[in-house]
Amino acid sequence: MWVLYGISGAAVLIFMVLLFLVAQIKRDNSIVDIGWGLGFVIIALTTFGYQKGFDIRQLLVTSLVCIWGVRLAVYLFIRSLGRGEDYRYANFRKQWGSRAALISFFRVFMMQGFIMLLLAYPIIRVHAEHSSALDLTAYLGLMLWIVGFGFQVIGDWQLRQFKKKRRNPEEVLTWGLWRYTRHPNYFGEAVMWWGVALIVLPLPGGWGALISSLLINFLLLRVSGVPFLDRRYADNPAYQQYKRETNRFIPWFPRIERR
Repeated sequence: MWVLYGISGAAVLIFMVLLFLVAQIKRDNSIVDIGWGLGFVIIALTTFGYQKGFDIRQLLVTSLVCIWGVRLAVYLFIRSLGRGEDYRYANFRKQWGSRAALISFFRVFMMQGFIMLLLAYPIIRVHAEHSSALDLTAYLGLMLWIVGFGFQVIGDWQLRQFKKKRRNPEEVLTWGLWRYTRHPNYFGEAVMWWGVALIVLPLPGGWGALISSLLINFLLLRVSGVPFLDRRYADNPAYQQYKRETNRFIPWFPRIERR
């Protein structure tokens, strides 16, 4: 398994360095977000191709990771067209000043590559050795992944439609899946990784996949996902009303405030 981690690490390093160079040419560090899903695709394909032969569980995990990663990258690429650097990375660039390139290399690109390797444990674990045919846990994991994929795809589509029609940047999306959770796309991503964890769970050391899923939940809820949007609209009265009525992450029926 350590050999697979080694070749995955080398592949991710090369990928992130190339992504960093492109970002410097474009002066747009936010392309690292487009590379997020593709990094996992590279890990999945690298470890899948390294082994001699494959079993159904390995093929399933590789396929699911590739579907998720490629779709996410294409969506983010299309969304980025004509927008310029995302406000988060633009703010970092201002804060870091003349050292922006050096600091972003380590704090944005290398850090993200390192996090990829931590989270990719289920992918690497499933390719470390061949396993038996799929069991009930694997089928449950596949069903869970499909639910999560649906939340992310539908949530992203609804957000895109909303942005096309909204009258001003402060307007808040409160319909569709966004009525039941403020972050259906992030919720979907977390659920997908829990699905992958279930598929890997029966393998020796498969319990480590649960830790990876917990870490993904922590990152989405506390670090890179939910907090950015909450801070961005902290002074928006419509969003504050939306927060009071709608669950932060796990979908549930909206709360109706009594007046």
